[in-house]
Amino acid sequence: SKALAGIFQSDRLPGRAAPYGESGRGQFHFSPRRGWNNDPNGLVFFKGEYHMFFQHNPYGWGWGNMHWGHAVSRDLVHWEELPIALFPDAMGTMFSGSAVVDHEGRMALFYTAAGSSFVQGLAFSSDGRNFEKWSGSPIVGSLAQGDRDPKVIWHEPTRKWVMVLYLEFPNRPTIQFLTSPDMKKWTPTSRIEGFHECPDLFELPIRNRPGQSRWILTGANSDYMVGAFNGETFTPETPILKGHRGRGFYAAQTFSDTPGRRIQIGWFLTETKGMPFNQSMSIPMELGLTLDPDGLRMTWTPAPELQSLRSKSYSFGSVQLSPGAQNPLGGLNEELIEAELSFTPSPGARLRFALRGAVLEYDAGREKLIVNGQEADAPLVGGKQSLRIFVDRTGCEVFASGGRCFVPMPVNLDPRNRMLELAAVSGKIQIEKLDVHRLKSIWPK
Repeated sequence: SKALAGIFQSDRLPGRAAPYGESGRGQFHFSPRRGWNNDPNGLVFFKGEYHMFFQHNPYGWGWGNMHWGHAVSRDLVHWEELPIALFPDAMGTMFSGSAVVDHEGRMALFYTAAGSSFVQGLAFSSDGRNFEKWSGSPIVGSLAQGDRDPKVIWHEPTRKWVMVLYLEFPNRPTIQFLTSPDMKKWTPTSRIEGFHECPDLFELPIRNRPGQSRWILTGANSDYMVGAFNGETFTPETPILKGHRGRGFYAAQTFSDTPGRRIQIGWFLTETKGMPFNQSMSIPMELGLTLDPDGLRMTWTPAPELQSLRSKSYSFGSVQLSPGAQNPLGGLNEELIEAELSFTPSPGARLRFALRGAVLEYDAGREKLIVNGQEADAPLVGGKQSLRIFVDRTGCEVFASGGRCFVPMPVNLDPRNRMLELAAVSGKIQIEKLDVHRLKSIWPK
């Protein structure tokens, strides 16, 4: 009933700029040409391309009217937006899901149809451009209420497809596991509680235990459990562990069919008022699993493909900081930034790093990283700390402690503020590495 109030007549999209050239658009975070986006869906590597589908309202700036938008990339960095892949139908609007490559070499899409009841549907594509919904859908009917977000994987030991599905019971978020020999007939096998929305399930090798691996179950807020999975039941070996330590990162999914590594992208929640688009995606990250003094823990590392965006680098070598020392970054004036910083702090020292209005501090006494007031555990490793920071128009993403600490921070930065400042608030800090890279835009000019 409120739709007409949001309609106006114009020969151009709002924003008064060529597509992808708007002043408020993140320059290395994917966002659609127009409309709203939220959850990444159907991340899959297919015929030489990374496919990213996403929750999309192509006709409005806010959430609603869900379709599956679609973009492809050959390098995980530069994306080409393609026509809508899945439209609403008689079963409902198109909620989140996943994609895999089936045994016939087709792409198979699994999605939630959100109508009077929530059910799961299936679509196929032979070329990654044209999609046909299977006429036998729904493949899974309603099991509880609000059933949604099917994540499907192939489980080689049991030679079956596995679906991980969220069931919305009152005050009891539940993950349902199902199996299928053919993607079309599904049998429920087990349930586990504690995760809300957008589950993901994948296996990771233990980095410092060659030949060993564990399964990871995650939820929409990126919290996770480490455990064993036999194709039907997930057996936790840890409690639910904290995933990201920042804000505005949600519904992350990992790519299917990328042998040798596990790549994750999440929804990066930055409002872009006055623009023809709203929201974006995080940078791509490689996930790892390591055994440290606290037990098995996941790590997040920026995908190496992002290094292709570096257009100019400034290296400052070894620097010692103490309160009142000169800013070693004085004179730099950059908008899109990747910063690499490794340092050894004296006991109780505190480092402050201001990047275009985003403020990072490291409290060595408490081993805490603080990003725009958000605190995160970031332990020293051998008495040292390493930071890797990406700064875009729509926020920053910070990696610390060998990838154990990931702090996303969506924020619309002032385009006039390009000041970079590094200082010791207290104590002495020995900088072993200080590099700042100017980054290029992913969008065509």
